[in-house]
Amino acid sequence: MEDEQEPPLQPRKQTQGRVLLQTVCAAGIGGTFQFGYNLSIINAPTAHIQEFTNQTWQARTGQPLPDHLILVIWSLIVSLYPLGGLFGALLAGPLAVMLGRKKSLLVNNVFVVAAAILFGFSHRAGSFEMIMLGRLLVGVSAGVSMSIQPMYLGESAPKEFRGAVAMTSAIFTALGIVMGQVVGLRELLGGRQSWPLLLASCLVPGVLQLASLPLLPESPRYLLIDRGDTEACLAALQRLRGTEDLAAELAELEEERAACQGLRAWRPWELFQDRTLRRQVVSLVVLASAMELCGNDSVYAYASSVFGEAGVPREKVQYAIIGTGCCELLTACISCMVIERAGRRVLLIGGYCLMTCWGSIFTVALCLQSSFPWMPYLAMSCIFAFILSFGIGPAGVTGILATELFDQMARPAAYMVCGALMWTMLFLVGLGFPFLMEGLSYFLYVPFLVVCVCGALYTGFFLPETKGKTFLEISEELHRLNFPGRSQGPSGGARRSPSPRSY
Repeated sequence: MEDEQEPPLQPRKQTQGRVLLQTVCAAGIGGTFQFGYNLSIINAPTAHIQEFTNQTWQARTGQPLPDHLILVIWSLIVSLYPLGGLFGALLAGPLAVMLGRKKSLLVNNVFVVAAAILFGFSHRAGSFEMIMLGRLLVGVSAGVSMSIQPMYLGESAPKEFRGAVAMTSAIFTALGIVMGQVVGLRELLGGRQSWPLLLASCLVPGVLQLASLPLLPESPRYLLIDRGDTEACLAALQRLRGTEDLAAELAELEEERAACQGLRAWRPWELFQDRTLRRQVVSLVVLASAMELCGNDSVYAYASSVFGEAGVPREKVQYAIIGTGCCELLTACISCMVIERAGRRVLLIGGYCLMTCWGSIFTVALCLQSSFPWMPYLAMSCIFAFILSFGIGPAGVTGILATELFDQMARPAAYMVCGALMWTMLFLVGLGFPFLMEGLSYFLYVPFLVVCVCGALYTGFFLPETKGKTFLEISEELHRLNFPGRSQGPSGGARRSPSPRSY
């Protein structure tokens, strides 16, 4: 009998894997891919956009802009991206509750289309203000997608693949960074005449998502727990899992639905007021802040300057920058394959410890680069190793925390808090890194190393392992950690929740 049953199981698994893979790709190409892509493409046309800004001002007033004002306008163009991301992160929670996870990702492309139009016609219109507004809009789009994509994928994946599926957000971020670096080469769209097309090329992944994501299912958890639509939930599960027996997973979803019955979605500030969420909120704040303050994004934002400090020839810098993106992409793929075996804690601790090691060697190499001819090459190798270490754990695992540590009602608010923190930190690091370079010189990475040590220590002592556990099992373990003297879990009524009102 077992031999007779074996053949039908194979196509079921293939169907499950195919639909889940399609969902991952459709969500990722217009989601975190856009974040990485728009983060990196702005580096290539720096000189051309500054020249265009000066020419535009001179055509309007008859006077050229002073150099310091050109730098101010350029800084605004760069910094409006994380500012838009902050707005998008705050918008993501209400959107995820009102429209659902999938529809929110689709509606989010409105910002991308508007930004691409502004970018594409900015040169012809003679308006650098259109570039600034476009950067703000793609930032909003990135802020929304970075919160909703891991939420959507984490809720759609089975528990045994949840970590690997959620880690694909980091893969698409790294892929976007690499693609942006490649497309921004002088030989492609990084030239003097083609930079408007380079900025407007963000439209392509947006169109791909609009064409593919409507054909795929909504998050089953959202359909059942938030909308109460059992039939739609079952249909979505059947598409995502194939035709296998869904009784156990439906029972788990129904149990979680019963625990959330009559409750409304949490608001972000309420997460900080409830003792039942104390460890979850602290973990989210500490590790989300650590991911942005560890110094990795500074390598991308000011890659040319960092490689210049390391002694890389100027004409080779653009190819070295592509190598950094490839490093993160490689380790994100490896982490995706091993996360369900190694667990979240091991990858986080290992990543931060390795970053501390390589960052320390990098600091020593910078101090001694004038003493030994091979020191600049060691410093450059340390930068690659630092990014590889970041991709091992912090890059992807941090984005899973809000999905796994919070229940269905608190998850959108948790992503709002996480997104707001990450974008604020990205903005502050981008703003302050040039001053760190000037003030600390060869010791510029020392503050980042302190953050890496703190991230590793916090993970080791306070973050519980969530590998292979259902959302209810995670909630019960966190309840025991928050209230060591009590045995009753959150599903048993000990958890205090907001009153049953709409978001």
